[in-house]
Amino acid sequence: MQEHFTKEVEELKTNLIKMASLVDEQVERAYKALETGDIELCRGIKAKDLEIDAYDNLILTQCENILALFQPVASDLRFIMSALLINNQLERCGDIAVNIAQRVKKTSEYHPLIIESQILDMGKQAREMVKDAIDSFINLNIEQAEKVLRDEQIVDKLNKSIFKFLVAKMKSDPEVIEPCAHLVVLSRHIERLADHATNIAEDLIFYINAEIIAHKKKLEKYKKEN
Repeated sequence: MQEHFTKEVEELKTNLIKMASLVDEQVERAYKALETGDIELCRGIKAKDLEIDAYDNLILTQCENILALFQPVASDLRFIMSALLINNQLERCGDIAVNIAQRVKKTSEYHPLIIESQILDMGKQAREMVKDAIDSFINLNIEQAEKVLRDEQIVDKLNKSIFKFLVAKMKSDPEVIEPCAHLVVLSRHIERLADHATNIAEDLIFYINAEIIAHKKKLEKYKKEN
């Protein structure tokens, strides 16, 4: 029974790593398209997302089977719970890569505005967070996961700054209202990408340390204020 369980868990890990690799490629391709304004790089991102969705369904089924057949406990149970959570975060990252590609197609003619707005800086930071989160999961690296949590603050600050810049730009120049509106949405997608990377890092820490840190700062702040 233990040998069968170990085999099922290893297959689950393998599929999660394969899915993570696909997502990493998607995010890299979407960011490069944003960075260069090359619409050709956007081609194939939507089709590749279907492959990520297929892994999503496969991993959900594998987790359900393992829970039903083996009823794991302790660290084994935490791994299955983390696998379910990380699988969901990876699938969302794949979706966001598609969303970013769609916005690149609508804003590629306004590349100087993209550079001026600092969206490329924000995109680069979020892209690195996704890579670090995936690597921390594959290598079970707590330090790398904690770095992702720290880097989230950088993205949040950039997001606020970019929003203020774009609003001011729309007020001063009506001709750029449409591209700026697309960039506001784009910055939101990038922020969500960073959020999902953070969630992956939190899920890994839960698996390794049996510590729930999601929403920790918000809850501590609430307790102090009340």
